Amino acid sequence: MVTLTDIERESYKNSPIHRLDPRVKLLFALTVIVYVVSLPRIHDKNIVRLLAIEVYLLLLVLVAGLDLRYFFLRILAILPFGLGIALIQPFLRPSFIENYTVYPLDLPLGLSITYEGLAFGSTLLAKFLVCITSIVLLSSATRLRDMVAAADRIGIPREFTLLLSMMVRYLFLFWAVLKRIRIAQQTRLFDIWNKDVSRKWVIEQIGNSMSSIFIRSYEQGERTYISMLCRGYGSGHEKSYYRTKIRTWDVFFLLLSAGCMLYIHLYV
Repeated sequence: MVTLTDIERESYKNSPIHRLDPRVKLLFALTVIVYVVSLPRIHDKNIVRLLAIEVYLLLLVLVAGLDLRYFFLRILAILPFGLGIALIQPFLRPSFIENYTVYPLDLPLGLSITYEGLAFGSTLLAKFLVCITSIVLLSSATRLRDMVAAADRIGIPREFTLLLSMMVRYLFLFWAVLKRIRIAQQTRLFDIWNKDVSRKWVIEQIGNSMSSIFIRSYEQGERTYISMLCRGYGSGHEKSYYRTKIRTWDVFFLLLSAGCMLYIHLYV
């Protein structure tokens, strides 16, 4: 199981990718996502280009020295959301395609598959895979605090970075509350997979746990916010401890990545 602690531990490793300025890594991830999304819906070279970018991202993962098990587990945890949308595309006939070529295959319930729908679905799945790979790489190689500060410094509206900053704080807070509840349940020999107790009783205990999380998190959130104010939390607090500058290696990485993507787009 991949936990928040594991994700944050990965971001504290020391590698050429980890040492990059957080603004550079954030711009790189945004560039990859914008480029991938802007590719045509249906094109013969889409899959090859997307696979080439995916290979480049995986090379960066190896350079960063990330734990491959945790990395692929995180991707697999997100992938079903895009997989469900992509799998139904071959059976649909969206309006942006004028002419369809039906695949010669007899299916029950009057369903039919088209070549165009199959191409669109596979491209959609490949785009989703590349996007989540870049996001997982960014979050694995960048501390959450640095990511919020970098977003603030590159000009993303303050309202978004404020929400992201609060989400980071309360995400770990909720996780700590959940861990305490799980430890308390384990000391009482509660096992969700125990077949000797009724499912109704287990579901009731899970519901009680969820209610307890909401109540405890609300109360703890109030105390945490007051503590943040006492420690100087306010407008511009992220910039007060984030003073790093763009270095030569950061510029080289940006130029190298831009060159690779340009080469893939023009010659692949």
